[in-house]
Order: sequence, then structure tokens, then C-alpha cells
Amino acid sequence: MKNVRQADMLSQTDCFVSLWLPTASQKKLRTRTISNCPNPEWNESFNFQIQSQVKNVLELSVCDEDTVTPDDHLLTVLYDLTKLCFRKKTHVKFPLNPQGLEELEVEFLLEESPSSPETLVTNGVLVSRQVSCLEVHAQSRRRRKREKMKDLLVMVSESFQNTQRVRPCLEPCCPTSACFQTSACFHYPKYFQSQVHVEVPKSHWSCGLCCCGSHKNGPVSQPLDCLSDGQVMTLPVGESYELHMKSTPCPEMLDVRLGFSLCPAELEFLQKRKVVVAKALKQVLQLEADLQEDEVPLIAIMATGGGTRSMTSMYGHLLGLQKLNLLDCASYITGLSGATWTMATLYRDPDWSSKNLEPAIFEARRHVVKDKLPSLFPDQLLRFREELRQRSQEGYRVTFTDFWGLLIETCLGDERNECKLSDQRAALSCGQNPLPIYLTINVKDDVSNQDFREWFEFSPYEVGLQKYGAFIPSELFGSEFFMGRLVKRIPESRICYMLGLWSSIFSLNLLDAWNLSHTSEEFFHRWTREKVQDIEDEPILPEIPKCDANILETTVVIPGSWLSNSFREILTHRSFVSEFHNFLSGLQLHTNYLQNGQFSRWKDTVLDGFPNQLTESANHLCLLDTAFFVNSSYPPLLRPERKVDLIIHLNYCAGSQTKASAQPPS
Repeated sequence: MKNVRQADMLSQTDCFVSLWLPTASQKKLRTRTISNCPNPEWNESFNFQIQSQVKNVLELSVCDEDTVTPDDHLLTVLYDLTKLCFRKKTHVKFPLNPQGLEELEVEFLLEESPSSPETLVTNGVLVSRQVSCLEVHAQSRRRRKREKMKDLLVMVSESFQNTQRVRPCLEPCCPTSACFQTSACFHYPKYFQSQVHVEVPKSHWSCGLCCCGSHKNGPVSQPLDCLSDGQVMTLPVGESYELHMKSTPCPEMLDVRLGFSLCPAELEFLQKRKVVVAKALKQVLQLEADLQEDEVPLIAIMATGGGTRSMTSMYGHLLGLQKLNLLDCASYITGLSGATWTMATLYRDPDWSSKNLEPAIFEARRHVVKDKLPSLFPDQLLRFREELRQRSQEGYRVTFTDFWGLLIETCLGDERNECKLSDQRAALSCGQNPLPIYLTINVKDDVSNQDFREWFEFSPYEVGLQKYGAFIPSELFGSEFFMGRLVKRIPESRICYMLGLWSSIFSLNLLDAWNLSHTSEEFFHRWTREKVQDIEDEPILPEIPKCDANILETTVVIPGSWLSNSFREILTHRSFVSEFHNFLSGLQLHTNYLQNGQFSRWKDTVLDGFPNQLTESANHLCLLDTAFFVNSSYPPLLRPERKVDLIIHLNYCAGSQTKASAQPPS
């Protein structure tokens, strides 16, 4: 570096550089620290094994090391490695601060890897790479009397499980036996240069030092790239233990569906529904001849949110459509927030649309006007507590939204509802009802909804994000995935928890409250955002072909001050946000993802050009009531694959029903 900015009051910066390339390793590497030097020179080399079909953006962070306080993060350079050429050294000078002549000099060399070609699965936006499964079995070679057996702490870097405890056994391990299935299992990317690291339990009878002073029971590490598929390797761990390892490739078939087309089950439903719609339209329009298959229009009913107001109003609208014989003309029903309460209740009955809806309306009216206080009696709260504890043991991240779902179930029903979202397929088996689609938005917990949001749709067949073309069966929502593979199945949630999620009114943060009363976030953006500066046009950078639209511009990101970061955290913090395991975990973005015409994004979002910060890199999905951004459920109907011809819009928003909305959909 040259002309490093002074981060300390009384001395020059104690500078080091951190390197992070998440598409090659989750571990952050760093240089040594050079103290009190305005022009530090490291001359250190770092190696990453990259996949050229994914978007590799290297983050170079310049930091100041402090012994008393946490290290200061001065700035970060984001550099798209697509700009590099094979077998040619590229010397780059990044102008960090042209006014202060501050520069960071880095030399790159891109060479072909000797590894065998990697099998990839991609839809043009997301990429799934090869994954191996490492099974480990610990064996105790000798055991002293009165010595208590202790677990070994096994960590596999870059793996989904990361660290697990393995109980040693006394029986010898046979490669063909079932002992591996009873031990720990790790899923890791085959080409991520993973290592296994084993911690030996400390003994109370010895200090762990041999005569030469070295640790004979110290940690043991072993790279996994030398382990062939199906081969069993034995790793001595201290004097008393052995670790037997076997690596097998995971199936290439993914549990996450990567594609933008409709799933086969929905296509089959639409074919069956066309028969019902054609018959209904012939009656409504008083046609003499039957409609041909290509003459049947695709009609959808779209509802907005609004709590109990939207729930009761939707019952009335559906009854009116039924009396007009128009309900059988619709193929889809979409809703959010309170409208989902009506939809989920109706779809408990597989033949609800062919029955008179007046009894269902009388039942809903009874629950709306009944006394809600018994729902908060101590015995009821204790039942809620026990059920939430069981839900946590199943593997879910329990939040206040789950309690809200149980409360909705008690207030809008008389008994525990065991139905699940996937059970609603029974109401679609013969095309007898419209297909219901429920909508939420996925956000980030430290970013404004105005800067980042993604549509997330639920149907009885699939749930997923149309932005990335990634979907999973509805019964697997909440389970844990890695690189598109199911690694831990968690029981499907009861429908009450989904109702709490779809109408998660308690996820409001201070910034949402500000947006409800103001139409501008200028104050928030001015004082809490990081400073982002494109330096692509600087003459100091090597030229790249301007016609290649797949290359991201080189960017310098200067973090906000302590005050602005604290202010942003206060404004964006959500105490009761719904968090679910991210089924995109481990997947990576294709190198041409931004130019893929099916990658749907908002024009005003700020993170789509930062691939290391998008949803595939998050551990959990943060899902909100869609009404926090726009009170409408139109996005699933505008997917070009659904080819909707007519939308019946049922508006339950507060205020005027005839004037244009103050915040129309984009």
C-alpha cells in the first residue's frame, strides 16, 4: 500500500489486509501486520481454488490492528475475478482515495487447476457444486481403568455441520459394517480444500507432554483432498484414539428444484382445472358450443391484506362470486396477511368451492366476535409454551411469530388444527378448486425494505423464490439444505405457524414505522449507509473489454462510523422476525446471473450487484408480512410461466377503495 490513511491518534496505522473469497472458502485469510508504516509492503501469496462458472468476487479489506480495542475496518475493495486472464500475471493498483493518493497494489495469477473437471447443476442464476459426505467413526485403542470415556471434537472446515462431537467406541471398525452410519456425518464441497481437525480430550492423569516437550495429545489435522471416494482412512489421534474416515460423493440429483418453469404438479393441475373452467364459462356466458382447450382463459383472484377486515371481506367476496357462478371460472387465488386466514380455513375442506359458503361465514363470524381473553389464560399459555419447546427441539428457530400463530389458531377455531400446507393438495387433486398461493417477502435484518426485498411464494406443491428460480416441496420448508441437497429433514409445520408467518404484524421495525408516515428514506440513507464508490474508470486500473456486461465494476466500500452503524441497527432491528433455515444455503451465483433475463429484480434495490451479500450466502431466511412493503399479492400471477389472462382484484386496504393507491406496485 501507499499513503495509508492514519487511523490512530498518536501513530501511523498498524496495517494488515484481510482476504475473503466465499465462493472458494468461508475462511478469511490475512497478511501479517506492519506497524507504524505509511507504505507497508507484505510480499505474501495466497491461493484460492476457484470455479470459473460462478461469480467470484474477492473482498480485500484494509484494517488497522489494535491491541486494546477491536480492529478498525478502514475499507473494502470488491474485485471481480472474471477480469483475470489465464497464465498471465495481472498487476492492479486500486485507487482507494485519489485525493490522498492512497493505493493498494495486488498482483494476480490465474492458472488452470490440476483437479478433475467438476460436475455442476445450474439454472443460469444459481449453481450447485459437487458435494461429498464424510462419515467418521472414532475408536478407543486402549482404556485405562476408572477413566471416563470422552467425546472427540471433530471439525471439518467448509462443511455444513462444521463441528460435531463423536463418541469413541471400543469395538474395531470394519469398513463394510454399519458403524459409520452410527457416527458423525459431514457434508462439504469437494473442491473447497477442506480439512478435518480433531481435538483430543484432556486427561486428568497426565499433562499431555512427552519427553521432548511436545504435545502428544494435541489437535490433529488432515486435508481431505487426498481421500478418494469410498476409501477408508485411519487417522491416529494421540495415543488412545483412532479416527476412521470415509468419503462418498453425494447424488447429483438435487432436492432443490432449480428452474423457472412451473412444477409438473401445477401443470397437471392446470390441465384438470381447464375442464372445470370451460364448463363454468359455458354456463356463465351461455355458450352453445364447448370451449376448445386453447380458448379457455386463465383467470385469477387476487386479494390484499388487512387483518380481520380482509378475512371477513374475502368470505363475502367469494360468496358473491359463487352466487354469480364465477368462482369455478378462476384457476388461482393469491393472498397475504389476513386474507390467508380465510384461504387456509377454506382449504381444510377438499370440496369447499362446490359447497354453500354461508355456513363457513357464520362459523367465521362466531369466532371473530367471541371472547378472546381465554386464549391468554395461564393454562393456555402453558400449553403454548410446551408446544413451542417441542417445536424448538424439532430444529426450528422459535420466535414470537410462532406464538402469534398459535394465538390465531385459538382465536379463529375451537380445536387444534393438525393440517399442513401440503395437505391442501387434496383440494386440488381433481382440479375442483382454484390453486391457492400465499405470499411473503424475504428481507435482510440490517437493510431497509426499500433497498432489498424478494418475493417468496407458498403453494401446496412448492415454496420458493421466483427471483432465483429455486423451489422446494412444501413439506420440506423449514428443513436444512446444503448446496441443494437435503441434509436434515424437519417435520413440516402445522398450518397455524404458517398463518403466523404470513401475517407477521409484529415484525415491524422503527424504519417500517417511518415509511408508513413518510414516503422518503433520505435521512436514513444519508446517515446510515456505507459509502460505495465505483473506481472502474480510474486510469490506474488495467483495461477490460467494455462489451462484457457480466463483469462487475471494481468497488470501494467505506464502512459507516460507529454512530451511524448503531443508528442503523436501532432502526432496522426486528425483535420478532420469522427465521427459517435457508434452502439456498451453499449454492453460488452463476458468473452471468445479472444478464440472465429470468433473474427478476427490483430496479431500486442495492444488493443485486453484490453477490456475496445475496440470499444464497445467508444462513436463514427473514420472512415478513408482504403488507410491510406493498399490500398486494400480484407477483405470483405476473410470472410469465403462469400466463394469467385476467385478474380479479379484491382490495381490502384501509381508506378509499376508489382513489388510486398512494403506493402503487412497481
